[in-house]
Amino acid sequence: MSLMVLLLLTLALVPLSVLVHRALGRDTGFFAAVALTGIGVATLPWLSTLLDGGVLEEHLPWIPTVDVGLSLRLDGLGMVFLLLILFIGALVMAYSARYFSVKKKTSDYYLWMLMFVFAMSGMVIADDLILLFVFWEFTTLCSFFLINRSGDKAPAPAQRTLLITAAGGLGLLTAVLLIIVETGTTSMSQALTHSAWTENTTFTSVVAVLIAFAAFTKSAQFPFHLWLPDAMVAPAPVSAYLHAAAMVKAGIYLLLRFSPVFEESTLWQVLLISAGLTTALMGALFALQRHDIKEIMAYSTVSQLGFLVAVIGIGTPTALVAATIHVVAHALFKSALFMMVGIIEHEAHSRDIRRLNGLSKTMRISLVITLISSLSMAGVPPLLGFVSKEHLLAGFLSADMPTVLTWTLTLMAVLAAIGTFAYCGRIVLGAFTSYTGAGSKDEHHEPIDPTTPHEAPASFYLPALLPAVAGLVLGFIPFVFDGLITRAGEDAQTGTYEAEFALWHGFNTELMLSAVIVLGGLLVVAMRARLDDLIPRRILPFTGVQVVESMRLGSINFGRRVGNITRTDMHGVHLAAPGILLAGLFIAGMIAAPVVGDFDPGHTRMTDWVLIALLVCFLAGTVATENRAAAVVLAGGAGFVVAAWYFALGAVDVGMTQLLVEILTVVVLVLVLRKLPKRFHKVTRTRRGISIAVALAFGVMAFAATFALTGRRGQAPIAEWYLENTYEETGALNVVNSILVDFRALDTFGELTVLGVAGFAILALLNSSFATSDNEPPASRQWSGTPLDHAGDNTTAMRSVFNWMAPFIVLLSLILLLRGHYESGGGFIAALVAGGFFALRYLVAPSDTSVKLRFDYALVIVGGIITGAAIGFAGYLEGSYLRPVVIAEGLPMPWGSDAGFSLTTALIFDVGIYLAVIGAVLVALDRLGQAQRYPAELLKAHRRAHGTSEAELSTVKAPAGYHADPGDLPFEVQADESWPGVHTENDPRGVNDR
Repeated sequence: MSLMVLLLLTLALVPLSVLVHRALGRDTGFFAAVALTGIGVATLPWLSTLLDGGVLEEHLPWIPTVDVGLSLRLDGLGMVFLLLILFIGALVMAYSARYFSVKKKTSDYYLWMLMFVFAMSGMVIADDLILLFVFWEFTTLCSFFLINRSGDKAPAPAQRTLLITAAGGLGLLTAVLLIIVETGTTSMSQALTHSAWTENTTFTSVVAVLIAFAAFTKSAQFPFHLWLPDAMVAPAPVSAYLHAAAMVKAGIYLLLRFSPVFEESTLWQVLLISAGLTTALMGALFALQRHDIKEIMAYSTVSQLGFLVAVIGIGTPTALVAATIHVVAHALFKSALFMMVGIIEHEAHSRDIRRLNGLSKTMRISLVITLISSLSMAGVPPLLGFVSKEHLLAGFLSADMPTVLTWTLTLMAVLAAIGTFAYCGRIVLGAFTSYTGAGSKDEHHEPIDPTTPHEAPASFYLPALLPAVAGLVLGFIPFVFDGLITRAGEDAQTGTYEAEFALWHGFNTELMLSAVIVLGGLLVVAMRARLDDLIPRRILPFTGVQVVESMRLGSINFGRRVGNITRTDMHGVHLAAPGILLAGLFIAGMIAAPVVGDFDPGHTRMTDWVLIALLVCFLAGTVATENRAAAVVLAGGAGFVVAAWYFALGAVDVGMTQLLVEILTVVVLVLVLRKLPKRFHKVTRTRRGISIAVALAFGVMAFAATFALTGRRGQAPIAEWYLENTYEETGALNVVNSILVDFRALDTFGELTVLGVAGFAILALLNSSFATSDNEPPASRQWSGTPLDHAGDNTTAMRSVFNWMAPFIVLLSLILLLRGHYESGGGFIAALVAGGFFALRYLVAPSDTSVKLRFDYALVIVGGIITGAAIGFAGYLEGSYLRPVVIAEGLPMPWGSDAGFSLTTALIFDVGIYLAVIGAVLVALDRLGQAQRYPAELLKAHRRAHGTSEAELSTVKAPAGYHADPGDLPFEVQADESWPGVHTENDPRGVNDR
């Protein structure tokens, strides 16, 4: 198996889990567990290569011309984290299969959890800095969605988590860009060995702060620690994976990965040691304050991460190896403990140690698992946590600092470790024995009946038992990690260090300090009841969550205030910025004109002046008319003149695009006009005069700048290259279309995606409820009583024409699509023609219900984007994403051209454009074409206002163009023009005022 296959397999599990879930439901967790275990086992043969000093490297070119590719690299450090990601992930997946009830919806849970596995796997094997950042942000999004799906109280914590971790992501992005600019490469392995780190100390210091900031937000270090306890609204499996092998471990990995280049940076040491030890002590204190065992666990994670960050800041080979082995030990005991929290909550229906009472009598296996894992976290022999804790102490003692400072830092770590022992005792004794601390006699925390909870099934506790037992067994044989951890430690530093892990190293300083920790911890546990009464529940008058929430709300209010400044319908305000831009272009044009060259005369023709005159007439009519419909028609006429001008200049593709866009724009605007007043509102003469002056000034500046900056030079070299080489490179005769789908396909794909997003934005906007601006019904009263008032009659002629034109429009659309590579046409133009077909279909329909689509047009947009993205992978046959590949050559052209027709992937890419454009057009037509729904509330309010009885209500008529909401009323509402209207005081929802 290769690294690329590993990444693809973890990604393939995401959609596969959705399909499997339809058959297995919550048992999909077992499938995911087996799959992740299999992938993890398949990576074990790589250990031999890594232990011999080698690395695994793979590179898949993405866009070779700009040196963008998928670069993967696995060394010892990455292997440690990868194994934790896969095997801890497998345990959590198996645990999830029994944690959730049968009725609980879990398809989205498994999707995001497996996406988490993919993101973390990609992050630890990424060798490209941009790829590292992308996977880093994937983990942020996965955690957000997993937290957000966890109930009604989850959105606020999910948002706070996203804000904090996304801010760190911005810091990482800035660091990545600085590194790329300074080192000249996106390869992380090459960048980390560049001489810039030693030559440019300012660059090194800035990047050190940014990397530390990113890691602190992810690994919950002070002052960004608050999101981790806040995220405890997530279910136990999410917390178990997030704390043990994902999310928080991402920050630790980042610090270890960049540690070699900062080992001489005092700033790096100060940041990590100060933040780490502060977090370790603070997390221990906060854990001793809490009564919710899950919250205690959360603060214990905060404290343990503080140990890791501080010892990484020490930066010696001993310290970095200690951090690496503690990452493994922490993953084992933390995953087991969080899974046990879920079991306790599931069986006892409480997490409050003031209520949990005597669970040791009925949940003995759970007690054993929790006890083993807690002892490992407390650093008690013979568990792996004891081995890792002793090495952490050795790491602090190895600091290259003055002796006094070294011992000060070590004693602070010892004090935090005593706190660790104390909160481990609080977890075990609080969950499984009677609580005697503060609030134990509070009637609101009445202990539960100890006979009610019962032991969980074996299939439930087994995933928690395995890592707990592993922590016990590995404590006796820690030397199995010597090779891998040694290699990982070497990858996290510039020096070498031979790790020798053992349960017994003789009587040394670390052992003495361990004894102090155990004795001090036992003393605190023995005095837990008295200390529980003494420890304050609130140290400060505010909490970190309140601070972040205030900042979030303050940002929203600030944005609202800024928005209010420019939230106006006055065009002049919105034209201020373009006016400044045009003034700048005018000045630049006047200055640059003599330098660019002499104006090349002789290109003006009589037809140009005719078109200008027509354009002036249409524009003058548009600005002079007071009727909205007339303004739409006249503006469309100006667009048709511009299209004619393109045709006259020989730009057939551009002219066709302009013409079709104008046609569809007029159709859409006509649909919009149904919801607007017939006439524009009146304006004063002063405002009209100012508007005329501003418009003329803009026109003069635009003309002058265009006149000065164009027509003064020959054809650009790039244009000549396209004209000379397009046919040879792509086989295309239509240079414009070939540039779009061959040479600059990536740009076009970006525009295609933007178009799809715009389509969904239109859909969201038109799904919102809005009505006319006044109380008049939208149907025009002037046609009442005439044949024009009957839609079925007045569309007969148009329907007859459309019936025989429709096949030719569709055929023309397909021909334009196929011939775009050789003659005027292409996916965009063809889609606009097809859009014209749908527009005519709407215009000739007697009602919106008779023409309503029977398929989801949003899927058409998605299908177009997916088609364009998927066909791009075929370009790898020629070495680059989106590079066109010839499928068949020498085919006869259906439209009779002498040139041979070549079927290439560019045509399929054009199909993607075709579908996305049609989808966007259908969104506008279908949503705008629907008749206004007259709410049932207005009918009821009319009854109250006019005293209409229930019997008489069946004769109430709504305005033409309105239909009652189906199912809201037990009668059919007829259409009529005599609707009396409803006043605001009788309209509780304010429908008439919207």
